[in-house]
Amino acid sequence: MTLQKTIALQPEHISAYCLTYEEDTEFFLRQSRGEFRQDADTDAEFFEMTISILEDAGYQHYEISNYARPGFSSRHNRAYWSGENYLGIGPSAFSTVGMRRWQNVADYRAYADRVLSGQSPIGSTENLTSEIKRVETIALSLRTNKGVSTALLTPFQNETREFIALGLLGKTNGNFVLTRAGKSLADSVTEAFL
Repeated sequence: MTLQKTIALQPEHISAYCLTYEEDTEFFLRQSRGEFRQDADTDAEFFEMTISILEDAGYQHYEISNYARPGFSSRHNRAYWSGENYLGIGPSAFSTVGMRRWQNVADYRAYADRVLSGQSPIGSTENLTSEIKRVETIALSLRTNKGVSTALLTPFQNETREFIALGLLGKTNGNFVLTRAGKSLADSVTEAFL
């Protein structure tokens, strides 16, 4: 389905991700054999084209891969990216409450058996540290149009100055935000702060 056909369906929300080649998939095998080429320049062009087409159609680009009509951004996504508590339901789902994160068992039969027998479906837990939360807040907040608090990036003044000079980072409402050019290099910019 093309982006224009998707827009014609008039959805309130669209998620548009760059293709990744995950191990143990047919796409990965075919890419490994040279049947598919991954070209960063082409990916960047498609990313920029997607932003332009969706914004021209009235969608707000509120996160690297997410667009919504005004008032229809995903509350769950916004909570996740801003470090709020969230509950995941279903096999493999993650949840985070306070300084604790857990993941449900991956096998759907084991998940169903546990839930139906009144047992916890939690398969693993992790106690988060302040440093883990800080790093995650930076990485996730930079993906959004609200950006990351300048206070969190204080230790990275040289990096922020460099990214501003390169036109990859700007300031909005007291937060550092990725510029349109910075969004296509989000992973590289974010990595400098971690």
